[in-house]
Amino acid sequence: MNILQLPWLELAIFLTLVGSLWVSRQRDPIRAHQWGLGFTGMALACAVLAWLGFQLRVAPESLASWSVQPALFNRSVFRLDELNAPLVPAVALIHFLTVMATTRMKMRRYSFTWSLTAETIGLAAFSCKEPWVLIGLLAASTVPPSVELLTRGRSTRIYVLHMGLFLGLLVIGWTGIQLSGRDAAPPTWATVLLLLAILVRCGTLPAHCWVTDWFEHATFGIAVLYVAPLSGVYAAVRLVLPIAPDWALRSLALASLTTAVYAAGMAVIQRETRRFYAFLFLSHASLVLVGLELHTAISLTGSLCLWFSVILSLAGFGLTLRAVESRFGRLSLARFHGLYEHSPTLAACFLLTGLASVGFPGTVGFISTELLVDSAVKVNPSLGIAVVAVAALNGIAVVRAYLRLFTGARHVSTVFLGIGPRERLAVLTLAALILAGGFFPQPGVSTRERAAEQILAERDQQLGHGPRPPDRAAADRQIPVLSVDR
Repeated sequence: MNILQLPWLELAIFLTLVGSLWVSRQRDPIRAHQWGLGFTGMALACAVLAWLGFQLRVAPESLASWSVQPALFNRSVFRLDELNAPLVPAVALIHFLTVMATTRMKMRRYSFTWSLTAETIGLAAFSCKEPWVLIGLLAASTVPPSVELLTRGRSTRIYVLHMGLFLGLLVIGWTGIQLSGRDAAPPTWATVLLLLAILVRCGTLPAHCWVTDWFEHATFGIAVLYVAPLSGVYAAVRLVLPIAPDWALRSLALASLTTAVYAAGMAVIQRETRRFYAFLFLSHASLVLVGLELHTAISLTGSLCLWFSVILSLAGFGLTLRAVESRFGRLSLARFHGLYEHSPTLAACFLLTGLASVGFPGTVGFISTELLVDSAVKVNPSLGIAVVAVAALNGIAVVRAYLRLFTGARHVSTVFLGIGPRERLAVLTLAALILAGGFFPQPGVSTRERAAEQILAERDQQLGHGPRPPDRAAADRQIPVLSVDR
C-alpha cells in the first residue's frame, strides 16, 4: 500500500488531541514546550502528507483517507477537497511555528494544552463539510479562548456575548434552512440570521469590538492563532455562499467593504501595537469576504488566494510582533523606539510580512490583491477604488508602525535583545513561503481557481440555476495570472 494512502488527516487530528491530554500532565513549562513542539510537528507532517495524497490523487476517492472512514449518516466527516486541502497544513504550520517561537520567558504564560486543543478543533473544522458537525466544531472552538481569558483573570463579558450571539444566530439560521427542505428556496429570515452570524464571527462593523478586546487581554500567541486562520470565512464558504441569494451576498459585501475601509483607517491612527494588529486583521478578513461575495470565478479565486496569503503573512506578522513584545513589552506607536540596531532580523521580517499582507510585489499577496482589484473594477469601478484605498491605507499603517518601532531614535540596553534561533527559524520559514508564493504564484493560483469553480458549481446546483452561460463562464475563467502588469 502506498504510504500516502494512510489516514494522515485523521491521524493529524488524533495526535493533537492526544498531545493536549499528555501536555496537560506536564508541570515543567520547558518539558511542556518540548512535548508541545513534538506533537504539533507530527501533526504538521501528517497534514502535509494528507495534502500530498490529495494533490497526487493517491488516496482513495481523492479524500486523503482510508476507504473505511469516520462516517455520519453514511457520509465521511473529515475529508479534503479543493478548498481546504492547502488550508489544513497551513493551520498546522502556524500552530507549529508559534510553539517553536515561544521563548522561555513566555512558556509559563503560554498554554500548550489549550493551544493543542484549539489546533485539534481547528484541523477538524477545516477538514469538515457536514453543516451540523461544522457548527458544533465552531461552537467548540469558542471554548479555549474563554478558558484563556479566565486563566489570565480577564473579563470574558464582551467575548462571551459576541460568541453567544454568533452561535445562536448560526444554529437558528441553519435550523431554518434545514426545515425548509432541499428543494425549497431558503427562507429569507434564516438567510439573514446566517449572514449576521458570519458578520459577528468575522468582526464586521459594528460587531468588531470583541476582536480588539480579545487582543488586549489574551496572550498574543493564542490571540493570533485564534484569528489568523479566518474560521468565519470558512463558515461563510461552507454554509452561506452555496445557498444565499444574490441580494444577501451584496448586503454582506457592502458591510464587509465598509468594515475594511473603517478598520484600515483605524489601523493608521492606532497608538498601541496590539490594537494596530487587530484592526489590520479586521481589514484583511473583510477584504476576503468582499471577494467571496462577488461570486464570479476571478473574484472568488482572488479571494481564496488572499485568504491563504493572509494566513501566512498575518501569522508571520503576529509572530514578529510577539517576538518584539517578549523583549521590550507592549510598545506604543505614539513615539519612535529605534529598535533596529538591536533586532535587524525582526525589523526585516516585520516589514516583509506586513507588506506581504497588503500585496507588495514579489510576495504571496501580490497576485491575490491584483485579482481581487480586477474583479472588483469589473463589477463596479467604485468598488475597485475602495479595495485599492483599503490596500493603500493598510500599507501606510504597516510602514508607519515599522518607522515608529524600529527607526527615529536610539534605544539603549545593556542586555542582548536580538532574535533567538527558534524565533529566527519560525519567522524566516514564513518569510520563505511568502516570497516563494510571490515569485512562483501559478501553482497556488491554479488550485484556488479549481476551488472557486467547485464552489460556484455547488452554488449553481443548490440554487437551481443550472450551468452558467458559456460566454460568462469562459469570461470568468480568463484569470490573468501570468500577464499581470502593474
